[in-house]
Amino acid sequence: MKRLSNKVALITGGAGGIGLATAKLFVAEGARVVLADLNEQALQAAVKEIGSDAVSHVAGDVTREDQVRNMIDTVVQRHGRVDVVFANAGTEGSISPLVDYTVEAFDRVMAVNVRGVFLPLKHAIPVMQKQGGGSIVITSSIAGLKGFAGLSAYVASKHAVVGLMRSAVLEVGNSGVRINTIHPSPIDNRMMRSIEEGAAPGAAATVKAQFETMIPAGRYGLSEEVARTALFLASDESTFCTGGRYCVDGGMSAG
Repeated sequence: MKRLSNKVALITGGAGGIGLATAKLFVAEGARVVLADLNEQALQAAVKEIGSDAVSHVAGDVTREDQVRNMIDTVVQRHGRVDVVFANAGTEGSISPLVDYTVEAFDRVMAVNVRGVFLPLKHAIPVMQKQGGGSIVITSSIAGLKGFAGLSAYVASKHAVVGLMRSAVLEVGNSGVRINTIHPSPIDNRMMRSIEEGAAPGAAATVKAQFETMIPAGRYGLSEEVARTALFLASDESTFCTGGRYCVDGGMSAG
């Protein structure tokens, strides 16, 4: 039997690297999946790439409560329930010293990365409680465990979602709703290309090599490797796992 048979999942940031890789894996494991993202065209391309009747999409902004509520309502209207929410939407923001960071740029990172987790928690938890349980998986980061110069807003936001997870677990832990965070190291995708170039314009390859020296495994991770951890946390194999921080980091958090 497939690991997500008869389960329904919502994935925010569903058109991006980790979101798309996770959607492909969830569908392969029997789930019906709704992808959510800002860009309608990117969502349509993602659905086409997956190429399955089990996947659909809903465009929306995770910083807007009405639109997040619509995401949850859309999943329930289409499939009758929501068993898994992968709160994965995120932005890296600007790469600059804290003293040079603009308030506007800081607020944008916090809105996407923190409010964009708070709102799915707020609106998915009651639905899951009513149906008897579910799993919420939050994409944090190695930056939710450690500090990094030049990434103050991103680091703060990724620490913040751990606090949201821990508080929510204490509130709903006996209801059958499980909540966990995933902490990837640098992953070989668009976001890291942006961080590398932002850290050293014109010398991104040098920044990548420096990051790789910080990872005991000696390389960046792959979106598919993060997806496999999300699959475990979404499945019934992790029924006693809640309140946890799961590193997918090649040993980076050990240092």
